[in-house]
Formats: sequence, structure tokens, C-alpha cells
Amino acid sequence: MPSIKGQAAEWFHSKWGVPQDAYLECMDANLNGDTDYGWYLCLDGERIIAGLGVIENDFHDRKDLTPNVCAVYTDEEYRGKGIAGQLLNLVVEDCRAKGISPVYLVTDHTGFYERYGWEFLCMVQGDDEPEMTRMYIHR
Repeated sequence: MPSIKGQAAEWFHSKWGVPQDAYLECMDANLNGDTDYGWYLCLDGERIIAGLGVIENDFHDRKDLTPNVCAVYTDEEYRGKGIAGQLLNLVVEDCRAKGISPVYLVTDHTGFYERYGWEFLCMVQGDDEPEMTRMYIHR
């Protein structure tokens, strides 16, 4: 992934609005072996069409619920094909192989993550968010 790190940071930034430098910092930490948390992409040729990451905390108040799957996104024309589900399963398996379990994620979606073995855990307060958001766990 080092060769497309910049492309990946730009792609995630374009989907979520988080500064590219934040993504690059996380990606560098993984590539340098400073963390077991990483970034996962699905490509169509050389084009990134889906991706997600694993980070310590996805901008919420429950710092004890870690690590967090974040930035889950599939380009619209590729949705409904199970790509995000395959990435989610891959990240859970990868984390488990590294001795990291459970894994958490925050989302406003209901019904999607349950299909892939995630369970609703609790509501959490997002940083600078007026409303509470849903926290899921994969054990």
C-alpha cells in the first residue's frame, strides 16, 4: 500500500472531509510498524472503490472502546455487491489474528452492520456532535 498511500488519503478525505494529513499520519504509523491498526482498500484496476480503516478512537467519548473501524465507504456505483461486507470481515479476521478482539465502530446506520456479525452495544457521544450515535461491537 505505500505506493498508493497518497491516493488513499485523498480518497478518504474526499468521502469524509477529514484532513488528508490525518489519514497519512495513521497510514504511516501502520507502515512504520508503530501500530497494528491499518487501512483496507478495494480496487477496480487502479481506482479505489471502497475502503475502511482501524484507529484507536473514531471521535467519540468512549475512549475505553477501542480499536474502532472507521471511514467505511463504498463508491455508490459499487454498492450492493457485498464489497463493504468483505472488507469488514477481512478487518475483523486480521485484527483477531493479531490478538485484537473485540473491535468497535460508530455509525448512524441500522441493519447494515448486523448482517456481518456486528451487534449494537450502546449509544456514545461524538466529539462536537449534538446527537448521540450508535456504537457497535464485533466479538
